[in-house]
Amino acid sequence: MLSFSKNELRDLVKNKFNIESFRADQIYSWIYNKDINITGNIDFESMSNISKIHKEIFEDNLYIGRLKIIKKQVSADGTIKYLFGLNDGNMIESVFMRYNHGNTVCISTQVGCRMGCGFCASATGGLSRDLLPSEMLLQIIIAQKDTSERISNIVLMGIGEPLDNFENVLKFLELVNSKDGLNIGYRHISVSTCGLVDKINKLKEINIPVTLSVSLHAPNDYIRKKIMPVANKWSVEELLKSCREYADYTKRRISFEYILINNLNDSEENAKELAHKIKNILCHLNIILINKVAGKEFSPPDIKKARIFQKILENHGINATFRRKCGGDIDASCGQLRKNNLI
Repeated sequence: MLSFSKNELRDLVKNKFNIESFRADQIYSWIYNKDINITGNIDFESMSNISKIHKEIFEDNLYIGRLKIIKKQVSADGTIKYLFGLNDGNMIESVFMRYNHGNTVCISTQVGCRMGCGFCASATGGLSRDLLPSEMLLQIIIAQKDTSERISNIVLMGIGEPLDNFENVLKFLELVNSKDGLNIGYRHISVSTCGLVDKINKLKEINIPVTLSVSLHAPNDYIRKKIMPVANKWSVEELLKSCREYADYTKRRISFEYILINNLNDSEENAKELAHKIKNILCHLNIILINKVAGKEFSPPDIKKARIFQKILENHGINATFRRKCGGDIDASCGQLRKNNLI
Protein backbone atom coordinates (compact mmCIF):
# COMPACT_ATOMS: atom_id res chain seq x y z
CA MET A 1 0.00 0.00 0.00
CA LEU A 2 2.90 2.35 0.70
CA SER A 3 3.85 1.98 -2.96
CA PHE A 4 0.65 3.84 -3.97
CA SER A 5 0.44 7.59 -4.45
CA LYS A 6 -2.44 9.31 -2.68
CA ASN A 7 -4.43 9.58 -5.91
CA GLU A 8 -3.84 5.91 -6.72
CA LEU A 9 -5.00 4.95 -3.25
CA ARG A 10 -8.05 7.19 -3.60
CA ASP A 11 -9.01 5.45 -6.84
CA LEU A 12 -8.48 2.03 -5.27
CA VAL A 13 -10.57 2.82 -2.21
CA LYS A 14 -13.38 4.27 -4.31
CA ASN A 15 -13.46 1.81 -7.20
CA LYS A 16 -12.60 -1.45 -5.47
CA PHE A 17 -14.25 -1.00 -2.08
CA ASN A 18 -16.90 1.61 -2.94
CA ILE A 19 -15.67 3.71 0.00
CA GLU A 20 -15.34 7.49 0.04
CA SER A 21 -11.99 8.44 -1.48
CA PHE A 22 -11.15 10.77 1.42
CA ARG A 23 -10.46 7.64 3.48
CA ALA A 24 -7.23 7.39 1.51
CA ASP A 25 -6.35 10.88 2.75
CA GLN A 26 -6.86 9.68 6.32
CA ILE A 27 -4.46 6.78 5.77
CA TYR A 28 -1.84 9.07 4.29
CA SER A 29 -2.25 11.56 7.12
CA TRP A 30 -1.64 8.84 9.68
CA ILE A 31 1.41 7.33 7.97
CA TYR A 32 3.25 10.56 7.28
CA ASN A 33 2.15 12.88 10.08
CA LYS A 34 1.55 10.70 13.11
CA ASP A 35 4.03 8.97 15.38
CA ILE A 36 4.49 5.36 14.38
CA ASN A 37 6.32 2.46 15.96
CA ILE A 38 9.96 2.86 14.92
CA THR A 39 10.15 -0.82 14.01
CA GLY A 40 8.04 0.06 11.00
CA ASN A 41 4.91 -1.69 12.22
CA ILE A 42 2.38 0.60 10.58
CA ASP A 43 -1.01 -1.07 10.82
CA PHE A 44 -4.63 -0.15 10.25
CA GLU A 45 -5.65 -1.11 13.79
CA SER A 46 -3.57 1.73 15.25
CA MET A 47 -5.11 4.34 12.91
CA SER A 48 -7.48 6.15 15.26
CA ASN A 49 -8.76 8.40 12.48
CA ILE A 50 -10.44 5.48 10.65
CA SER A 51 -13.67 3.75 11.66
CA LYS A 52 -13.62 0.13 12.83
CA ILE A 53 -15.54 -1.17 9.82
CA HIS A 54 -13.16 0.50 7.40
CA LYS A 55 -10.16 -0.79 9.33
CA GLU A 56 -11.46 -4.32 8.86
CA ILE A 57 -11.99 -3.84 5.13
CA PHE A 58 -8.54 -2.38 4.62
CA GLU A 59 -6.87 -4.96 6.85
CA ASP A 60 -8.42 -7.79 4.82
CA ASN A 61 -7.61 -6.34 1.41
CA LEU A 62 -4.56 -4.08 1.63
CA TYR A 63 -0.99 -4.98 2.52
CA ILE A 64 1.35 -2.65 4.39
CA GLY A 65 5.05 -3.40 4.02
CA ARG A 66 7.19 -3.46 7.13
CA LEU A 67 10.83 -3.11 8.12
CA LYS A 68 12.26 -4.06 11.48
CA ILE A 69 15.39 -2.60 13.04
CA ILE A 70 17.50 -5.69 13.66
CA LYS A 71 20.61 -3.80 14.68
CA LYS A 72 21.55 -0.16 15.14
CA GLN A 73 25.15 1.11 15.33
CA VAL A 74 26.18 4.65 16.19
CA SER A 75 29.55 5.97 15.03
CA ALA A 76 31.79 8.30 17.00
CA ASP A 77 31.00 10.97 14.36
CA GLY A 78 27.24 10.60 14.92
CA THR A 79 26.55 8.51 11.82
CA ILE A 80 23.95 5.78 12.38
CA LYS A 81 23.84 2.48 10.50
CA TYR A 82 20.67 0.42 10.50
CA LEU A 83 20.37 -3.26 9.72
CA PHE A 84 16.75 -3.72 8.62
CA GLY A 85 14.85 -6.99 8.46
CA LEU A 86 12.35 -7.38 5.61
CA ASN A 87 9.12 -9.34 5.67
CA ASP A 88 10.64 -12.25 3.73
CA GLY A 89 13.62 -12.67 6.07
CA ASN A 90 16.10 -10.77 3.90
CA MET A 91 18.15 -7.91 5.35
CA ILE A 92 19.48 -4.58 4.11
CA GLU A 93 21.50 -1.71 5.54
CA SER A 94 20.91 2.06 5.52
CA VAL A 95 22.95 4.96 6.88
CA PHE A 96 21.84 8.22 8.53
CA MET A 97 24.39 11.07 8.31
CA ARG A 98 24.42 14.59 9.73
CA TYR A 99 25.78 17.49 7.66
CA ASN A 100 25.71 21.25 8.09
CA HIS A 101 23.30 21.49 5.16
CA GLY A 102 20.89 18.94 6.67
CA ASN A 103 20.49 15.27 7.46
CA THR A 104 21.08 12.71 4.73
CA VAL A 105 20.04 9.08 4.56
CA CYS A 106 21.78 6.61 2.26
CA ILE A 107 19.27 3.94 1.29
CA SER A 108 19.44 0.54 -0.38
CA THR A 109 17.49 -0.23 -3.54
CA GLN A 110 18.06 -3.99 -3.78
CA VAL A 111 18.80 -6.94 -1.53
CA GLY A 112 22.35 -7.55 -2.70
CA CYS A 113 23.67 -6.57 -6.11
CA ARG A 114 24.38 -8.31 -9.41
CA MET A 115 27.01 -5.83 -10.62
CA GLY A 116 29.96 -7.58 -8.94
CA CYS A 117 32.28 -4.57 -8.44
CA GLY A 118 35.47 -5.89 -6.91
CA PHE A 119 35.82 -3.25 -4.18
CA CYS A 120 32.24 -3.34 -2.87
CA ALA A 121 30.79 -5.46 -0.06
CA SER A 122 27.24 -5.03 -1.42
CA ALA A 123 27.94 -7.43 -4.27
CA THR A 124 28.95 -10.25 -1.89
CA GLY A 125 26.52 -13.10 -2.46
CA GLY A 126 24.98 -11.54 -5.56
CA LEU A 127 21.43 -10.25 -5.97
CA SER A 128 18.51 -11.72 -4.01
CA ARG A 129 15.74 -9.39 -5.19
CA ASP A 130 14.68 -5.83 -5.94
CA LEU A 131 13.24 -3.63 -3.22
CA LEU A 132 9.71 -2.28 -3.59
CA PRO A 133 9.10 1.49 -3.51
CA SER A 134 7.52 1.02 -0.07
CA GLU A 135 10.66 -0.69 1.26
CA MET A 136 12.77 2.24 0.09
CA LEU A 137 10.37 4.73 1.68
CA LEU A 138 10.33 2.90 4.99
CA GLN A 139 14.11 3.21 5.34
CA ILE A 140 13.60 6.98 5.42
CA ILE A 141 10.43 7.00 7.52
CA ILE A 142 11.94 4.77 10.21
CA ALA A 143 15.27 6.64 10.34
CA GLN A 144 13.37 9.91 10.67
CA LYS A 145 11.15 8.59 13.46
CA ASP A 146 14.04 6.86 15.25
CA THR A 147 16.23 9.99 15.31
CA SER A 148 13.37 12.47 15.68
CA GLU A 149 15.20 14.55 13.09
CA ARG A 150 14.04 15.78 9.70
CA ILE A 151 15.74 14.13 6.72
CA SER A 152 16.25 16.61 3.92
CA ASN A 153 18.54 14.72 1.54
CA ILE A 154 18.57 11.20 0.11
CA VAL A 155 21.30 9.29 -1.67
CA LEU A 156 20.51 6.04 -3.44
CA MET A 157 23.99 4.68 -2.84
CA GLY A 158 23.41 1.83 -0.43
CA ILE A 159 23.10 -1.83 -1.34
CA GLY A 160 22.18 -2.47 -4.97
CA GLU A 161 22.34 -0.76 -8.35
CA PRO A 162 19.43 1.73 -8.46
CA LEU A 163 19.10 1.74 -12.25
CA ASP A 164 18.92 -2.07 -12.23
CA ASN A 165 15.65 -1.61 -10.30
CA PHE A 166 14.55 1.16 -12.63
CA GLU A 167 10.74 1.17 -12.43
CA ASN A 168 10.58 0.72 -8.66
CA VAL A 169 13.15 3.49 -8.16
CA LEU A 170 11.15 5.85 -10.40
CA LYS A 171 8.03 5.13 -8.38
CA PHE A 172 9.93 5.71 -5.15
CA LEU A 173 11.18 9.07 -6.44
CA GLU A 174 7.63 10.10 -7.29
CA LEU A 175 6.36 9.11 -3.85
CA VAL A 176 9.15 10.64 -1.78
CA ASN A 177 8.85 13.90 -3.71
CA SER A 178 5.08 14.09 -3.27
CA LYS A 179 3.75 16.91 -1.11
CA ASP A 180 1.29 14.37 0.28
CA GLY A 181 4.17 12.24 1.54
CA LEU A 182 7.69 13.04 2.75
CA ASN A 183 7.93 16.03 0.38
CA ILE A 184 11.67 15.75 -0.24
CA GLY A 185 12.56 17.66 -3.40
CA TYR A 186 14.13 15.94 -6.39
CA ARG A 187 17.07 18.33 -6.21
CA HIS A 188 17.90 16.92 -2.79
CA ILE A 189 18.16 13.36 -4.12
CA SER A 190 21.16 11.64 -5.70
CA VAL A 191 20.79 8.47 -7.76
CA SER A 192 23.96 6.45 -8.27
CA THR A 193 24.86 3.98 -11.00
CA CYS A 194 27.92 1.92 -11.88
CA GLY A 195 27.28 2.88 -15.49
CA LEU A 196 24.20 1.24 -17.02
CA VAL A 197 24.29 3.24 -20.23
CA ASP A 198 20.86 2.20 -21.50
CA LYS A 199 19.22 3.26 -18.23
CA ILE A 200 21.16 6.55 -18.09
CA ASN A 201 19.77 7.32 -21.55
CA LYS A 202 16.27 6.42 -20.39
CA LEU A 203 16.60 8.55 -17.25
CA LYS A 204 17.75 11.44 -19.43
CA GLU A 205 14.55 11.31 -21.47
CA ILE A 206 12.40 11.28 -18.33
CA ASN A 207 14.41 14.28 -17.09
CA ILE A 208 13.69 14.17 -13.37
CA PRO A 209 15.84 16.87 -11.69
CA VAL A 210 17.78 14.50 -9.42
CA THR A 211 21.58 14.41 -9.27
CA LEU A 212 23.03 11.52 -11.27
CA SER A 213 26.12 10.05 -9.59
CA VAL A 214 28.22 7.81 -11.84
CA SER A 215 30.75 5.41 -10.34
CA LEU A 216 33.62 5.78 -12.80
CA HIS A 217 36.65 4.65 -10.76
CA ALA A 218 38.98 4.35 -13.76
CA PRO A 219 40.11 6.48 -16.70
CA ASN A 220 40.20 3.61 -19.21
CA ASP A 221 38.76 0.21 -20.03
CA TYR A 222 41.90 -1.72 -19.09
CA ILE A 223 41.70 -0.62 -15.44
CA ARG A 224 37.92 -0.49 -15.21
CA LYS A 225 37.51 -4.09 -16.36
CA LYS A 226 39.74 -5.22 -13.50
CA ILE A 227 37.32 -3.93 -10.87
CA MET A 228 33.93 -3.42 -12.58
CA PRO A 229 32.33 -6.20 -14.68
CA VAL A 230 29.91 -3.65 -16.20
CA ALA A 231 32.92 -2.37 -18.20
CA ASN A 232 32.75 -5.55 -20.28
CA LYS A 233 29.37 -4.40 -21.62
CA TRP A 234 29.91 -0.64 -21.96
CA SER A 235 33.26 1.00 -22.58
CA VAL A 236 34.45 4.15 -20.82
CA GLU A 237 33.95 5.97 -24.10
CA GLU A 238 30.33 4.81 -24.37
CA LEU A 239 29.65 5.67 -20.73
CA LEU A 240 31.13 9.16 -20.95
CA LYS A 241 29.26 9.84 -24.19
CA SER A 242 26.04 8.96 -22.39
CA CYS A 243 26.98 11.18 -19.43
CA ARG A 244 27.84 14.10 -21.71
CA GLU A 245 24.48 13.78 -23.48
CA TYR A 246 22.69 13.52 -20.13
CA ALA A 247 24.31 16.70 -18.82
CA ASP A 248 23.72 18.59 -22.08
CA TYR A 249 20.07 17.55 -22.24
CA THR A 250 19.11 18.04 -18.58
CA LYS A 251 21.46 20.99 -17.88
CA ARG A 252 22.34 19.19 -14.64
CA ARG A 253 25.84 18.49 -13.46
CA ILE A 254 26.98 14.88 -13.35
CA SER A 255 28.68 13.74 -10.16
CA PHE A 256 31.48 11.31 -10.96
CA GLU A 257 32.61 9.03 -8.14
CA TYR A 258 36.25 7.94 -8.18
CA ILE A 259 37.56 5.50 -5.58
CA LEU A 260 41.34 5.76 -5.30
CA ILE A 261 43.01 2.33 -5.06
CA ASN A 262 46.71 2.16 -4.34
CA ASN A 263 48.81 1.33 -7.42
CA LEU A 264 45.76 0.63 -9.58
CA ASN A 265 44.04 3.86 -10.62
CA ASP A 266 45.87 6.53 -8.63
CA SER A 267 48.90 7.51 -10.71
CA GLU A 268 49.61 10.96 -12.10
CA GLU A 269 49.14 9.51 -15.60
CA ASN A 270 45.72 8.19 -14.53
CA ALA A 271 44.76 11.66 -13.29
CA LYS A 272 45.82 13.32 -16.54
CA GLU A 273 43.97 10.75 -18.66
CA LEU A 274 40.85 11.14 -16.52
CA ALA A 275 40.95 14.93 -16.75
CA HIS A 276 41.29 14.78 -20.53
CA LYS A 277 38.27 12.48 -20.88
CA ILE A 278 35.81 14.35 -18.64
CA LYS A 279 36.92 17.96 -19.22
CA ASN A 280 34.08 18.70 -21.65
CA ILE A 281 31.35 17.28 -19.43
CA LEU A 282 29.40 19.43 -16.96
CA CYS A 283 30.54 17.56 -13.87
CA HIS A 284 32.04 17.40 -10.41
CA LEU A 285 34.37 14.62 -9.29
CA ASN A 286 34.18 13.07 -5.81
CA ILE A 287 37.46 11.47 -4.78
CA ILE A 288 37.01 8.62 -2.32
CA LEU A 289 39.85 6.82 -0.55
CA ILE A 290 38.86 3.17 -0.74
CA ASN A 291 37.48 1.77 2.51
CA LYS A 292 38.45 -1.57 4.00
CA VAL A 293 36.10 -4.39 3.05
CA ALA A 294 36.50 -7.86 4.54
CA GLY A 295 37.84 -10.29 1.97
CA LYS A 296 39.08 -7.54 -0.37
CA GLU A 297 42.78 -6.84 -0.73
CA PHE A 298 42.57 -3.27 -2.03
CA SER A 299 44.06 -0.41 0.00
CA PRO A 300 44.08 3.39 -0.40
CA PRO A 301 47.11 5.44 -1.44
CA ASP A 302 48.71 7.72 1.13
CA ILE A 303 47.13 11.14 1.45
CA LYS A 304 50.05 12.92 -0.21
CA LYS A 305 49.62 10.85 -3.37
CA ALA A 306 45.87 11.43 -3.26
CA ARG A 307 46.38 15.20 -3.00
CA ILE A 308 48.64 15.16 -6.03
CA PHE A 309 45.92 13.29 -7.95
CA GLN A 310 43.38 15.95 -6.95
CA LYS A 311 45.74 18.81 -7.84
CA ILE A 312 46.32 17.47 -11.34
CA LEU A 313 42.58 17.36 -11.94
CA GLU A 314 42.14 20.90 -10.64
CA ASN A 315 44.99 22.14 -12.82
CA HIS A 316 43.06 20.75 -15.81
CA GLY A 317 39.91 22.63 -14.82
CA ILE A 318 38.10 19.74 -13.10
CA ASN A 319 36.21 20.50 -9.89
CA ALA A 320 37.48 17.65 -7.69
CA THR A 321 36.94 17.28 -3.93
CA PHE A 322 37.38 14.54 -1.35
CA ARG A 323 34.18 13.03 -0.06
CA ARG A 324 33.78 13.28 3.68
CA LYS A 325 34.10 9.88 5.31
CA CYS A 326 31.23 8.99 7.62
CA GLY A 327 30.85 6.00 9.91
CA GLY A 328 34.16 4.35 9.17
CA ASP A 329 34.27 2.80 12.65
CA ILE A 330 30.97 0.97 12.08
CA ASP A 331 31.56 -0.10 8.45
CA ALA A 332 29.07 2.47 7.18
CA SER A 333 31.27 4.17 4.57
CA CYS A 334 31.25 3.84 0.78
CA GLY A 335 31.41 0.24 -0.36
CA GLN A 336 30.97 -1.28 3.08
CA LEU A 337 27.21 -1.94 3.19
CA ARG A 338 25.99 -5.48 2.64
CA LYS A 339 22.94 -7.71 2.97
CA ASN A 340 24.13 -8.78 6.36
CA ASN A 341 22.80 -11.51 8.62
CA LEU A 342 25.76 -11.45 11.00
CA ILE A 343 24.13 -10.09 14.14
